[in-house]
Amino acid sequence: MNNTKISFKEINRLAIPAILAGIVEPLISLTDTLVAGRLPENSEMALGAIGLAASFMSALIWIFLQTSNAISALVSHGVGANQVKRLQNLVTQVLSFNLIVSVCLSVLAYFFASQIFSLYGAKGELLETCVRYFQIRVWGFPLTLLTFTLYGIFQGLQNTSWAMRISIIGGILNAVLDVLFVFVWNFDVEGIAWASLTAQLVMFSLAIIYFLNKTPFKIGKIFPFHHDLKRTLSMSLDLFIRTLSLNFALFLAFRFATLLGNGEESEFVAAHTILIQIWLFSSYLLDGYAHAGTAISGKLFGAKDLNRMKILVKDLLKIMILIGGILGITYFIFTDFIANSLTNSTEVQTIFKQVFWLVCVMQPINAVAFLFDGIYKGLGETKVLRNVLVGAVIIGFIPFLLLFYNLDLGMLGIWLSFGTWMIFRSAGLFGHFRLKYS
Repeated sequence: MNNTKISFKEINRLAIPAILAGIVEPLISLTDTLVAGRLPENSEMALGAIGLAASFMSALIWIFLQTSNAISALVSHGVGANQVKRLQNLVTQVLSFNLIVSVCLSVLAYFFASQIFSLYGAKGELLETCVRYFQIRVWGFPLTLLTFTLYGIFQGLQNTSWAMRISIIGGILNAVLDVLFVFVWNFDVEGIAWASLTAQLVMFSLAIIYFLNKTPFKIGKIFPFHHDLKRTLSMSLDLFIRTLSLNFALFLAFRFATLLGNGEESEFVAAHTILIQIWLFSSYLLDGYAHAGTAISGKLFGAKDLNRMKILVKDLLKIMILIGGILGITYFIFTDFIANSLTNSTEVQTIFKQVFWLVCVMQPINAVAFLFDGIYKGLGETKVLRNVLVGAVIIGFIPFLLLFYNLDLGMLGIWLSFGTWMIFRSAGLFGHFRLKYS
């Protein structure tokens, strides 16, 4: 039995670049949020519109990104078993599948943008602003989906530094273009959308260059279908259902936040947008060590070295809880600074501050959930991930959301529901791991 620990240096070699790569995407959204909050006119309307559009874009990306998680797990298993080359055709098939699906969905979403955001409860000027922003930003969906699929392949190969370099370039470019398009050329919310789309195009181009020049894979033949394609799609379907339920919860949260303002008053949606952006930023930051767990646990699983895998999980759990605690305390200390930085509206700031303490408290709980998400993706245990998250939405989110809404707890009720949901998620995965692997 091998009791040798995975060194902290090895964990950090994957985790730190993954953190830097991961936080760039929410930083792009936070930059868009900051710029929208500083618009000279209708900043609250722009904040609310970008929040709704970004929520739907994130839903599309997360739902259809699951082939990336599946291929990442299989590549890491291949690394552990020293059988990477046999996955050549599978990689090409996954990339082709994501390209076709993402382009078709972007076309549909473009033409049905008004109907989509009406479902969120948006009306009048809020709806019109949503559509203006979204009909530009939607074309970034295929670019982002393919870029993240390539990131998954890099991760499976035990390399997160390529994604880090690409993402940092994209984040800096987005920030520069936001300033130019909005404050120099006065493109309003369309300028924010064009800045994000341009950054996504550059990131995709760089990811393709790394893929073709640094990995053992090339763009090869689509046919015949690889014998692992069925398994990949089965894993993807499990994760698709899981992510669909996750985004249904996020949709309901935005829907109820919109209802608090009767569909037209944007202060509640604007405050919820800022809270969600910070929550997502935190999840991507915490996901750095979870991604390291995905890559290393997948490699150890492929090599059938389960004892070292269990030791890895114990070490990562301590690290994640510590980081989550530090993050929550830091957020709490800088609450006023964060609120003042992201919006000029005193109404939005007031709503934000009433709820933000709860986001701070949630960080260590989130850390546990995100870690086990990563570990179970590395192990290929997609059915467990699916069942735990669907159960958490049905039992731990929806009933409490309805209860707190009917108790007139307002925005606090929405975020108390999030807290309950995360407790169910983290407890479910932690409990299953203890029963099966400890």
